[in-house]
Amino acid sequence: QTELAAAVKAAHVLVPTVTDRIDRSLLSQAGSQLKLIANFGNGVDKIDVTAAARRGITVTNTPNVLTEDTADMTMALMLAVLRRLTEGANILETPGKWTGWSPTWMLGHRIWGKRLGIVGMGRIGTALARRAKAFGLQIHYHNRRRVAAEVEQELEATYWESLDQMLTRVDIVSVNCPHTPSTFHLMNARRLKLMKPTAVIVNTSRGEVIDENALTRA
Repeated sequence: QTELAAAVKAAHVLVPTVTDRIDRSLLSQAGSQLKLIANFGNGVDKIDVTAAARRGITVTNTPNVLTEDTADMTMALMLAVLRRLTEGANILETPGKWTGWSPTWMLGHRIWGKRLGIVGMGRIGTALARRAKAFGLQIHYHNRRRVAAEVEQELEATYWESLDQMLTRVDIVSVNCPHTPSTFHLMNARRLKLMKPTAVIVNTSRGEVIDENALTRA
């Protein structure tokens, strides 16, 4: 925060990243020359946009740049967990852990035919759904609003108005909604308990969308 305070006093343009919190207190220290906060990434949830607007500072972000990349990573993480890829690699790299192959050694789970529940069917959620469908997953989703009928038909996607009901039925949950006051700890202890004991959860949204203490306990 000390470096940020020095930056806002001197800079004409501030380019923060996801780890930087640009709040009202910090902006109160900004010099009159600061006219633009160009967030280096998607979302503006760690920037007090209202306080910036009051000071005549424009706030921008890059919402479309990482859509396909985030969908790639989400798919990779789903495969890594179900196929135990990281677990297996760690065993092979740790001296003394590898004791030889057997038919059931590191046996994972196929994803073909499983149900994927997407929480937040925006750009990234839709891009993920297209990849997941090609892998044979059944697409289920919860969103504030139902997506266009032609998108549902293309993805053969099932819409759930109730997040709670969807969580009880899916095998994999992918969190792809933005972090807002209404999604803070959206995945709380009660909702985590609704999931199947064998279910997998992948979060490529903000950490605050899941109550991580409750997740650890679960």
